[in-house]
Amino acid sequence: MTYRPTEALVDLDAIRHNVRLLKPPSSELMAVVKADGYGHGAVPVARAAVEAGATWLGVALVEEGMTLREAGIEAPILTLSEWPPGSERDALAAGLTPTLYTERGLDALASVGVAVRAHVKLDTGMHRVGLDPDKAEPFVRTAVERGIELEGLWTHFATADQPDDPSARGQLERFLSAAGDLARAGFRPRLRHAANSAATMTMPEAHLDLVRVGIAMYGLRPSERVGAEGLRPAMSLRSRVSLVKRLPAGEAVSYGLRYRLEREATMATVPIGYADGYARALSNAGRVLIRGRRHPVAGTVTMDQILVDCGDHPVEPADEVVLFGRQGDEEVTADEVASWIGTIGYEVVCAVGARVPRRHLGDA
Repeated sequence: MTYRPTEALVDLDAIRHNVRLLKPPSSELMAVVKADGYGHGAVPVARAAVEAGATWLGVALVEEGMTLREAGIEAPILTLSEWPPGSERDALAAGLTPTLYTERGLDALASVGVAVRAHVKLDTGMHRVGLDPDKAEPFVRTAVERGIELEGLWTHFATADQPDDPSARGQLERFLSAAGDLARAGFRPRLRHAANSAATMTMPEAHLDLVRVGIAMYGLRPSERVGAEGLRPAMSLRSRVSLVKRLPAGEAVSYGLRYRLEREATMATVPIGYADGYARALSNAGRVLIRGRRHPVAGTVTMDQILVDCGDHPVEPADEVVLFGRQGDEEVTADEVASWIGTIGYEVVCAVGARVPRRHLGDA
């Protein structure tokens, strides 16, 4: 039961549309649903993505993969980093597919003593996690000798969201060179994958056997320099006006009294705050929609509530407030909210807090 009118609406038909739009004709698609589906709800998003043609799911944590399994999702699930020590048996029992790139990870997995299919990740330039490509052949040979089947070989681009930066293509060349060396040594994984959302959209040569789509599946652009043509944002964040006050010129509002009225105005209180993921940095910077019109966030965003300056425009308690999303002919996007506070759309949707209910539309 929920009583506060604040909620995140998630359009699963938008997820399905985006998956169909993004999937290359000759490559499989992995739907990345880590971080609770980028805040959208991992289980319903995963189901919608699989319905639309995704053949793999990607998660960051063993626990995230187990949650999908407990919900009855049977699609292959790749964990995108090595498993923490001690989690191997439970992860294998859940049918998760491991990523490998260290001797420790290889030893831990091989010691379980059961048949395992794994994906080896190569560090071709991002230098976060991954195996040196020059060490790929002896590493894979050892893995195979110890009973681990090489199902996949992959890497991750650092700059695919910057189309004029040559680094991503340099990474792809290093990856394909290492894959070629492995093939000549007799190791040919079924799946080679490198493309994230940005590369899926801008580097067809990187599609290979599988693409890994995250942010674009949710309808957000990977960066300001990669367009989102045809994509449909899946999440909108909404609430309702809880209180309306008419204040005279000269009054100031919220903590610190940092927003002072230069003229008489109507102020609307909205029950959402930084504890819900509506960032405090949006104080005096954000814009919301009420009755199809943009209005500024007035003063400091507090833990549970914000104030909105509606000027002389009509507003009443229970009026819908859109923090991001569409209302009538107007729209505030998560990417736009991100631009106001110097971050990225990924963070805006992931930050929507657990106490904000998700309502999924189009759930089969």
